[in-house]
Amino acid sequence: MSELTWLEWALLMLGATGIGLSKSGLAGVSLVHVLVFAFVFGARASTGILLPLLIVGDLCAVRLVGQGVVWAYVRRLLPPALVGVVAGWWLLDHLDEAAFRPIIGSIILVLSLVQWFRMRRPDLFGNVPHARWFVIGMGVLAGLTTMLANAAGPVVALYLLASALPKAPLIATAAWFFLILNVSKVPLSMNLGLIDAETLGVNLLLSPCVLVGLYAGRWLVRRIPQRLFDSLLLLFSGVAALRLIGVI
Repeated sequence: MSELTWLEWALLMLGATGIGLSKSGLAGVSLVHVLVFAFVFGARASTGILLPLLIVGDLCAVRLVGQGVVWAYVRRLLPPALVGVVAGWWLLDHLDEAAFRPIIGSIILVLSLVQWFRMRRPDLFGNVPHARWFVIGMGVLAGLTTMLANAAGPVVALYLLASALPKAPLIATAAWFFLILNVSKVPLSMNLGLIDAETLGVNLLLSPCVLVGLYAGRWLVRRIPQRLFDSLLLLFSGVAALRLIGVI
C-alpha cells in the first residue's frame, strides 16, 4: 500500500467519508466508496479492504441511530441474505465478479423504478413487500450484492422503503442488519485472502473519515423531509444502478 499516490489517498478518504454518509441513512451513497475503492485497488481486492471500514461504520451507526430498530424486518431478511452471502463467496472464488455487476445494476434499477411507481400509486402491488417470495428474493439479492461488490445498500433501502418504514426506523433497521451481515462476511473474506495485516493498516488510517461522514450524514438526514428523503434515496439508487451497468 506504500505505493499509493497522494491523489489515491485523497480518493480513499473521500470514499471512506462516503461510507459514513451511507450509514447515516443515505444508502444510495454507498456506491461512492464501492467505485472509489474498486478504482484504486481493483474490484475483487477492494471488497476485502472495504469490509472492516463498513463494520466500523455499522458499529457507529448502531450506536448513534440504532435505537428504533424493527427487529421483525431484520429476522425476516437475514436468513435469505446469508444464503446470498455464501453464494457470492463461492462465485468470488470461482468466477470473475465483474461479470455480475451489470446484472446487479439492472436489478437495482428495476427495483428503483418499481418503488418510484409505488410512491405515486400507494395501492400498486398491494401487499407484495410482505409476500414471502419478495422477502426471500430481496434477501438473497442483498447477500449476493454485498459479497460481490459491497453494494447491497440500495437493495436493502428499497426493500425497507417498499415496506413503508418511516425514516428513523428504516435507518436503525438497516444499521443493525448490515452490522450482522458484514460481520458474517469476515471469515469468508479472510478465506479468500482479501483481508490481511496490510489491508487492516489502511483501514486504521481511514477509519476517522468514516466517523466524519457519519456525523455529517446524520446532520443532513435530520433536515430532509420524509418524501424528499425517499426520493433522494431512489435517485441515488438509480444512479448507482446505472454506474454498475456501465451506462455512466
